[in-house]
Amino acid sequence: MKKMIIASLVLAAVLIGYQQVRSMDDKMEKPMDKMAEHTLSAVFAGGCFWCTESDFEQVDGVLQVVSGYTGGRMENPTYKQVSAGGTGHVEAVKVIYDPTRISYDQLLAVFWRHVDPTDAGGQFVDRGDQYRSVIFYATDEERQMAEASKRALDASGRFDRPVVTDILPLGTFYEAEAYHQDYYKKNALRYKWYRSGSGRDRFLEMTWAREEMNMEKKMSSPGAAVQKSEPPYDIPPDETLKKTLTPEQYRVAREDGTEPPFNNEFWDNHEPGIYVDVVSGEPLFSSTDKFDSGTGWPSFTRPLNPKNVVEKKDSSFFMVRTEVRSKHADSHLGHVFEDGPDPTGLRYCINSASLKFIPADELDQSGYGRYRKLFDE
Repeated sequence: MKKMIIASLVLAAVLIGYQQVRSMDDKMEKPMDKMAEHTLSAVFAGGCFWCTESDFEQVDGVLQVVSGYTGGRMENPTYKQVSAGGTGHVEAVKVIYDPTRISYDQLLAVFWRHVDPTDAGGQFVDRGDQYRSVIFYATDEERQMAEASKRALDASGRFDRPVVTDILPLGTFYEAEAYHQDYYKKNALRYKWYRSGSGRDRFLEMTWAREEMNMEKKMSSPGAAVQKSEPPYDIPPDETLKKTLTPEQYRVAREDGTEPPFNNEFWDNHEPGIYVDVVSGEPLFSSTDKFDSGTGWPSFTRPLNPKNVVEKKDSSFFMVRTEVRSKHADSHLGHVFEDGPDPTGLRYCINSASLKFIPADELDQSGYGRYRKLFDE
């Protein structure tokens, strides 16, 4: 099903080829256990593993997420075999996390917030047992926590139908093919097309409309939120912004202006760190994805947090382009073009005036500690 959606959307755009990456040294084909000192792993199935991997990788305390297959009988299954059904396997993710920063109970809460736990026949547009939601436990303690969490969600009245997510013992976890790992980063445009057409985000937004999807507060039950190191997004009124922003920043971010090339703050900045929205502070881009495009504006191959970047059709100046804006502040950022380098083939051409730079050595004190792993040697 997901292939059909992607195929129909890609006909209208330039194809972006798959970028093959070297597979991890550790194939992770053992049941859940300690991966290293102070590190644990947990396995969840939430439908399309591209989406589940992306959602978990946004969570503070999660160190890595690996897409794969588990729950079935076939050894060393392939994507083609699992997606066709009949193997007993589901698309799943192995979440490697630091238990001193996030607990298993909190991971359960993250999981519930990103699936439809009332759907026994798949998840969203992807149908079949291979796409159903499952929590895999490795210990009896985890089983008890998962069952208690499921009961609490079912009793909360959040859903009109019963919660039917399976809770099963964890068997062998098989790592998926290399091109599926970090798919949302390596194939950002295709991933956005698939996800926007899957119905996943529309369902989640409607289901959790009364609570922040970003989960800034600490959570120990499905109805609360997970602690993140990012601040909440308070958007000042325009009258305040006219006083706190420079005239150029206000013109670009709030009035959809464009700053001059080669004469802006960050076009030639090579310092490690992240770029956040000048109004809200929401994380947008990283120096690790910045490149010299020769245009005179800061250019990036992909967003740091794709959920914070919104794309819109721009028909101004007698041409059709794709504008990018920040989700929470609705700041005009710039445009995205399909002439960038690997691994995405995209060029996010961004105005410096819409950005604030947070140096890597100031991430913790500025409230962005979750991104420090990008710059750790």
